[in-house]
Amino acid sequence: MSGRIHQLSRSSGGVPKGAVEQVMLLTSGLQGDWQSNRKYHGGPDRAVCLFPLELMITLQAEGHPISPGSIGENITTFGLDWTLVVPGAQLELGETAVIEIVSYTAPCRTIRAAFSDEDFMRISQKRHPGQSRVYARVLEEGLLQRDHPIRLR
Repeated sequence: MSGRIHQLSRSSGGVPKGAVEQVMLLTSGLQGDWQSNRKYHGGPDRAVCLFPLELMITLQAEGHPISPGSIGENITTFGLDWTLVVPGAQLELGETAVIEIVSYTAPCRTIRAAFSDEDFMRISQKRHPGQSRVYARVLEEGLLQRDHPIRLR
């Protein structure tokens, strides 16, 4: 199974995260990315957050103003079978980077602006299985670029 990187996003803290064309993926996450609340975001097991463009399009069709980076994800994917992106799965990104999915990401109120009714729980794994962001740890660092391939190991 393979897909591609649709967008890479980072910020100096908070959301939305802004797009970058290329960035180094380090064990700490995307170079230059920071999280405002380090108690719940960031760290080795939450170094990278991912979400698929296909689910964003579904949410947009429901009337939500969601867009890449607006819910704090670092990597917006395209073309992956999201049902296979589960804790324990490993993904190869670009030429050298490898990540391992660690957990589903609990939504928080800071992303409420991405939802027309501010119902940020719309992407809760418990309420809508298979429609959650995921957190990953970085197993191998590497340079990432928009449109780089993503492969399930």
